[in-house]
Amino acid sequence: MAPNLTDMMLSNSADPVQIISKPVEYRVRPVDPPKPKIIYNKPSQPQYEWQIVWRNVIAFIYLHSFAIYGLYLLFAACKTKTIYWVLAVLFLAGQGITSGAHRLWAHRAYKARLPLRIFLCFLQTMAFQNHLYEWVRDHRVHHKFTDSDADPHNAKRGFFFSHMGWLMLKKHKDVSTKGKTVDLSDLEADPVVMFQKKYYLILMPIACFVIPAAVPWYFWGETWWNSWHTAGILRYTVSLNGTWLVNSAAHIWGMKPYDKNIKPTENYFVAFMAFGEGWHNYHHVFPWDYKAAELGNYRLNWSTCFIDLMAKIGWAYDLKTASLDIIKKRIRRTGDGTIKVNEDIDTHGHEHEDIIWGWGDKDMTEEDKEDVRVFNKLNNK
Repeated sequence: MAPNLTDMMLSNSADPVQIISKPVEYRVRPVDPPKPKIIYNKPSQPQYEWQIVWRNVIAFIYLHSFAIYGLYLLFAACKTKTIYWVLAVLFLAGQGITSGAHRLWAHRAYKARLPLRIFLCFLQTMAFQNHLYEWVRDHRVHHKFTDSDADPHNAKRGFFFSHMGWLMLKKHKDVSTKGKTVDLSDLEADPVVMFQKKYYLILMPIACFVIPAAVPWYFWGETWWNSWHTAGILRYTVSLNGTWLVNSAAHIWGMKPYDKNIKPTENYFVAFMAFGEGWHNYHHVFPWDYKAAELGNYRLNWSTCFIDLMAKIGWAYDLKTASLDIIKKRIRRTGDGTIKVNEDIDTHGHEHEDIIWGWGDKDMTEEDKEDVRVFNKLNNK
């Protein structure tokens, strides 16, 4: 007879009991994949806090308001000699910027003897667009970091900002940070530049306002009121806007026959207003060309005419320009097609095959390339 297991367990509860159970089946429940987290991008904000320079804002309001009044006086109350004088000072002060600060000191597109450097420095002081050291520094930074936050007048921030708004705000920190990488040793070695920098606050009011306004008043009896608002305020305001158009309009509207991948353009109106500085697409491709343009004639490039005149009297020398072959190759490679390379290009005697044009010239030695690389790099080339 089989033993009774129940009786055995009840009779001896101290004995170990073995419990046998069925294996447990585990069911794996599928886990839903995590839902993608939707991130809503906030509207882009300026990377720095705008700090308005109220002094400049008030100055610009005054200048433009009384420039309009000066324009009225010029044709309604001034003598004819005053009109011619205003135009003459406008041109001369413009050369201080275009032939001097821009092509000579900023880009070193040619060399000038001491008399010409002193003369151009005086004209640049008459233009009152900051002293040469600061003007050149900002312009070299503009070329090296074109249309970025390090560009003082970044055209990507709109027409008004690149035209004059950049002067109404404190500069972006990148302008000063990256600007420190720009080589300015050539300016620091120039006694003309450093003299102007040291005495600028004394020289500028005399050259920009006192002399231009005093000449009509003293020599042909123009009233001081008329002289101040025409030869002083009107002339200065027009000169400012002519320069500003290069930074704004010539970075927005126009053709790009030499490099379609950059913002600078060829703009006829700007070329007229800025004495030849409107051929900006060419200039950013060949910043070391003393003509700042491919065009051979002087119709819209009075600054080239001025430099050529100085070269004839021996005050300007080592004028650098691009060869026709280099220009055609660049047009084929990166141009927007608005210029056909099979067309004859009138160089008007400005093609100098025996001059090293800059970085990449086949006649440059390796040592020269190392020297020029830094300079061309500063000019976005």
